[in-house]
Amino acid sequence: MNTPVTQQLKLEARSLEEQYPLYQLIAPDGTLSEEGQAHYDVALMRQIYAQMLRARLFDRKCVNLQRQGRIGTYAPFEGQEAAQVGSALALDEKDWLFPTYRDHAATLTFGHSMVQVLLYWAARMEGCVPPEGKHIFPPSVPIATQIPHAVGAAWAEKMKGSRQAAIVYFGDGATSEGDFHEGLNFASVFHVPVVFFCQNNGFAISVPMERQMRSKTIAQKALAYDLAGIRVDGNDGLAVYTATKTALHRAREKGEPTLIEAVTWRYGAHTTADDPTKYRDQKESEQRRIFDPLDRMEKALKKQGDWDEEWAQGLRETFTREIDEAVKTMEAYPQADPADMFKYVFEEPTWNLQEQQKVFESYPGEMKSL
Repeated sequence: MNTPVTQQLKLEARSLEEQYPLYQLIAPDGTLSEEGQAHYDVALMRQIYAQMLRARLFDRKCVNLQRQGRIGTYAPFEGQEAAQVGSALALDEKDWLFPTYRDHAATLTFGHSMVQVLLYWAARMEGCVPPEGKHIFPPSVPIATQIPHAVGAAWAEKMKGSRQAAIVYFGDGATSEGDFHEGLNFASVFHVPVVFFCQNNGFAISVPMERQMRSKTIAQKALAYDLAGIRVDGNDGLAVYTATKTALHRAREKGEPTLIEAVTWRYGAHTTADDPTKYRDQKESEQRRIFDPLDRMEKALKKQGDWDEEWAQGLRETFTREIDEAVKTMEAYPQADPADMFKYVFEEPTWNLQEQQKVFESYPGEMKSL
């Protein structure tokens, strides 16, 4: 029945979607908007491009290493480089970064060791240890559990009177978890300096966004907690950097949290153990290469007359050597001991953990390494 109430509800639903337009500074063909021209900086653009290239080469190497049995199951991110690199470059050196299992482009950009990231995928505990002085949380595999942790760290910084903020990464699926809502609510009530960064690639593993939620956008979920919500083109490195920089400024100066929805697309599988053809048309995925974040940045630099082919080739050679050296270092470590999974969970092992360890130790040697 089309009553005045239902008409108003439909109007509000439409206006909500209109309130969160996609923030873009560089069009897919490399054309800068008027605001993009104002934010254009050659050194910054080259830095974003370089870090995205480094991340993509690393990502492709890791997929090959997994296929060769040299690391375990791996979570690729090709296509999401602009979202991760642009946001991580906006951080201050002493800020906090809370990644998922897929955000190693962000952690590498923020100063994580490439060797440590590889060790993580080789199942060694050292892979969870960041370089000295870097506030990088271990990758979170359970969905959304890192969000309350990030809020707590940022709240602690506020209570200490520091100017440090936190950024926490998660996917669209995490916004259906209770931890997401608890984190946003707490951050809102206590004015916590945190940026919630959602990489929305349209799927939570095999579940498309329209099967997860009725919300037209993820950014609008900020409205329930009286927070700022921003939708940004996640394949536009300059737009991501600018939006995140603005959000971090609000966090430091006003204690105002922000929810950023970076609309992006991952070309490959959820993990190397996944078959995306079961739930997604991979032809569409390849067609989306016209929005590729590296190509877009290259086109923008070319349109501005700032592209240097020799420079780009030099980057590729430098990063390839860096990755090869990191792989050599990683593979020089002994194989991970499966018994390590019983360590460091609790200060004193619980009775059920002790029982599980006894059962594990009773297995023949070859079964322990499976």
